[in-house]
Amino acid sequence: MARQRVLVNELLMDSHQNVILLLQLLLYSWTMEKNTATTIFESLSSGLRLDVYRLLVRKGTEGMVAGEIASTLDVPPTNLSFHLKALTQAGMLTVEAEGRFQRYRANIPLMLDLIAYLTEECCSGHPEQCGDMRAASKCSDAVLPPLSSTQEALKKMNILFLCTGNSCRSILAEATFNHLAPAGWKAMSAGSQPTGQVHPRALALLAREGISTEGYHSKSWDNLPSTPDIVITVCSSAAGETCPAYLGPVLRTHWGVEDPAHATGTDEEIDAAFATAYRILRARIEAFLALPLADLQQDKAKLKAELDRIGTMLA
Repeated sequence: MARQRVLVNELLMDSHQNVILLLQLLLYSWTMEKNTATTIFESLSSGLRLDVYRLLVRKGTEGMVAGEIASTLDVPPTNLSFHLKALTQAGMLTVEAEGRFQRYRANIPLMLDLIAYLTEECCSGHPEQCGDMRAASKCSDAVLPPLSSTQEALKKMNILFLCTGNSCRSILAEATFNHLAPAGWKAMSAGSQPTGQVHPRALALLAREGISTEGYHSKSWDNLPSTPDIVITVCSSAAGETCPAYLGPVLRTHWGVEDPAHATGTDEEIDAAFATAYRILRARIEAFLALPLADLQQDKAKLKAELDRIGTMLA
């Protein structure tokens, strides 16, 4: 919305030729619907129309008359008129009479609104989790909907998921957190008495969920790659497990989950135990990342209270 308000202000301050663009913005920007998006894509399905639109985007508010477009693209004017009409009817272009000529301009606000429509629910409505994907894109941030203010204000933090063996639950939590976390946030895992290997069922489950398993291994808390800011123990107090006590000056919380490595029964029953542990951990991680983290980073007591609350959640 902030970006749209800036566009409105810029259009109002410019010459009266932008009145039509402003009306288009007011009409589309806050009411984009599926049929509107579909119409836009259909209007650009022709290679020539795509060339026309991109050319007019480059020209900005100056625009071009039909003859200039035809000459630049080396297209017969009679062929071009049909495509200009289709783009105008779709709302992609505005047209203004100048004597016996017609000047066309790209409706850039509408295209920005289409981008917002396509991406507004990215990552379950948490665009701050899309940082890595945006970084991999060739699209400039200047034309993408802004990340939330939370993402901009977040300080980088390291999260340690800690248990005894570091073979199942803490690995599941580490991999899932890194899969979902905003840029700059990093999870690691360790055990006070590591088994030395990651349970094959944990790796198989992560692979089925589309989460990378590369580089994850069972390791001791004596060999952490960085100092944690938050330590989350995942051992099960209800099962009588003794949780390791991390003694450093960090924020600590407990998210107990029953150890699926101790599950017995058929393959289906054991797989179900792993799936349950994963669902509980993922639900808690998603709840963690949905918190107003930029604010809570300034109030460690409130952050701990929220993390403790999340530790009581089940899938």
